[in-house]
Amino acid sequence: MTKEKTTLSVWRLHFSYIGVLIGLFFFAMSLTPSLLPRGIFFQGLVSGISLAIGYGLGLSIQQIWLYLQLPKPIERQQRIINVFIQLVAGFVLFMFMWKYVGWQNDVLEATGSDKTISIVTLLPIVAVTSIVGYLLLVLSRSVLKFFRMIMRWFRKALPHRVANVIGVTVAAFLLVNILNGVLIEGFFAVANQTFSVTDARLEEGIDQPLVIEKSGSPESQSPWDELGRQGRKFVSTGPTADQIEDFSGEPALEPVRVYVGLNSADSIQGRADLALEELKRTGGFDREVLVVATTTGTGWLDPKAVDPLEYMHGGDTAIVGVQYSFLPSWISLFADQQIVKDTSTTVFTTIHDYWRQLPETQRPEIYVYGLSLGSFGAENILSSINIVNEPLDGAIYSGPTLFNQIRNELIDTRDEGSPAWQPIIDSGRTVRFTAKDNALDVPAAGWEETRVVYTQHATDPVSFFSFDLALHEPDWLLEGQRGPDITDNMRWIPLVTFWQVAADLPTAGAVENGHGHNYSQSTMIDAWAGVTEPDDWSKDKSDTLKQLFQ
Repeated sequence: MTKEKTTLSVWRLHFSYIGVLIGLFFFAMSLTPSLLPRGIFFQGLVSGISLAIGYGLGLSIQQIWLYLQLPKPIERQQRIINVFIQLVAGFVLFMFMWKYVGWQNDVLEATGSDKTISIVTLLPIVAVTSIVGYLLLVLSRSVLKFFRMIMRWFRKALPHRVANVIGVTVAAFLLVNILNGVLIEGFFAVANQTFSVTDARLEEGIDQPLVIEKSGSPESQSPWDELGRQGRKFVSTGPTADQIEDFSGEPALEPVRVYVGLNSADSIQGRADLALEELKRTGGFDREVLVVATTTGTGWLDPKAVDPLEYMHGGDTAIVGVQYSFLPSWISLFADQQIVKDTSTTVFTTIHDYWRQLPETQRPEIYVYGLSLGSFGAENILSSINIVNEPLDGAIYSGPTLFNQIRNELIDTRDEGSPAWQPIIDSGRTVRFTAKDNALDVPAAGWEETRVVYTQHATDPVSFFSFDLALHEPDWLLEGQRGPDITDNMRWIPLVTFWQVAADLPTAGAVENGHGHNYSQSTMIDAWAGVTEPDDWSKDKSDTLKQLFQ
């Protein structure tokens, strides 16, 4: 009977008064607006985690107060204090829940959505919050019970206080090792196995290319069944020479698309060598434009970025990508950042070393491109010594991450008066930033031959989340610095803003084009036009191309 009570006690419906009050305050804070709108269930998840964190903080304060034997108010004073606190908490909770609807509708409107929510939305949010908060409380009680169990073991042989110290240390050591060795490593192992199976799956409607200009074709040294799911999509889609000709009214070439899958070679250098051989085979070095692209985690290359380039240059292009992982970017970013850097640098160096040996008048212009985690990897190319000897012609980094060191340094050293979300660097001589509305013509100075563009939205949490948000107000939220699609109701709150923007990360791409982490063809058309300067190109042609993708 005792064991049954011990087991079920973690589920008991008994709560700390202080914990509940602070938990409700955290719940109210979780309703404040952030960069992006949230769906009902995701908001409930965020609010439930916030509730649990607040409850844990309140309970800890209460336990520390009792442990230190600090004085408590007399019973009559305690009743008055409790009533006052309850009234204040109830008022705050009511106001925040009431304002939540308006806040979310403002965020929806600012990020281009025509959706709205009503007060009824709060009902399922409260339900999900309660369930998530309670389950997290049960989990935390279970962990606490584990600590107490370890301490009881040591109390059998050691003095009470010594047993507590050693017990807590041992329990923490065991818990950390269980988390790292079993849960975290197990998660990555299961995720890798799961996504590798997905990567190998052949999808309907994705057919093997038959033209020699594509990897995976019968003549290719990079076999179709080894390209991976995203690689097969890349080489089998995109505009054909006929489609480009229909758009431009002029003769066009079949675009070269080279891709090497993770299973195509046993090493990064082996995959880089295969990519080089594929470029030679397909005639990639005979094209006007050569783009060395770093993929996202799963090997994806965004068609909204690569397709416009091929239309813009009449198919006289070669784009090459190499897969480095089966995992989505958000997992790869934390699982192994180094492999992204190594793959990007090795592939580019291998191709660039061959390219720089070609006669200057007979080789293509060379560019690098990366989206999200791909931009993180591709940015490392700028530090290559070969770049100093034979500079590349340009680069586009789309949706850069918080780990993009060069981009972060550029923002920190931006020209005075320019905002953090769209900084001007050295009057725009080499590097320029743009977003949904083209800002490449804003800097006053002339643009040098080597052109670098960062496309980043003010509402992209992938770009603007940082650990400093916990204690420091970011420049991009200051008056006169915030982007046009950040609602005026968003305010920096210590710890809260950090958690809010972190919670925006999982849904960063699930918003309208031109906001969050969703970069449109329109933005990429402006970026490629600015960086590559196509012959006889004009704003009217850009507008016509943008209409093609609408």
